[in-house]
Amino acid sequence: MIYSTRSVRRFYGPAPSQFGVLTLPAGKPPYPAAVLLHGGFWHLPWGLDLMSGPAQELAGRGIAVWNLEYRRVGEPGGGWPGTLEDVLNGFDALAALPEGRLLDVTSVAVAGHSAGGQLALWLAGERASSSGGHPAVGRVAALAAVTDLQGAWEHGVGSDAVEALLGGPPQRHPARYRAASPVERLPLGVPQLVVHGERDRIVPPAASSLYAQRAKSLGDDVVLRIVPRSGHMDVVNPRRPPWRPTAEWLATPTDTVV
Repeated sequence: MIYSTRSVRRFYGPAPSQFGVLTLPAGKPPYPAAVLLHGGFWHLPWGLDLMSGPAQELAGRGIAVWNLEYRRVGEPGGGWPGTLEDVLNGFDALAALPEGRLLDVTSVAVAGHSAGGQLALWLAGERASSSGGHPAVGRVAALAAVTDLQGAWEHGVGSDAVEALLGGPPQRHPARYRAASPVERLPLGVPQLVVHGERDRIVPPAASSLYAQRAKSLGDDVVLRIVPRSGHMDVVNPRRPPWRPTAEWLATPTDTVV
């Protein structure tokens, strides 16, 4: 596959981390669009370079990719609520970019890995329709995602990462945990692909199974894939088998997603 190299950095806010890298594919516009959200437990120093491989691979499939950075714990404005606000504002900025006229933002695919999976699912709940004139999430892929923030806190996933994001434990901030936790926001009302490596030792795959089960019970269209012999990073590595079905799903028009 031939990858595109037509990438540009664009800012959506004044802070150093309020930017994204837009990669445009070859071919004739308008291009379908996808937004990528990296993991790293919402904390510095992890950044959008973690999703550079998927971004280039999706661009090679004819998709315009907005690989989004956001303020993280450890920098001014990171954590609650700045991290979530950045994801929302960065997504909404897609249509207003100088290249926005080249993009079809009526049904944007979103994919997030690990902590970025939490952000992707949260974003889908916020932008399931374009009724406010902003871009709309057409489908969302949660890859080794943190789907239950209280459960992650209880099991020590990422050490104190959830507390650091939300400013304290659930007993102190129950409303924040409900507002930010994907499992508490179901149903989302958009097709979802939930992918997890069977051998993931960082985020337990059981959490994805429980999330998918609850989402389906509430009427959401959800595909669950627990991938044998795969770990935490395999699901976002274009050179590993778990990635290809995800890329194909993201590249499928919304009205034909199954």
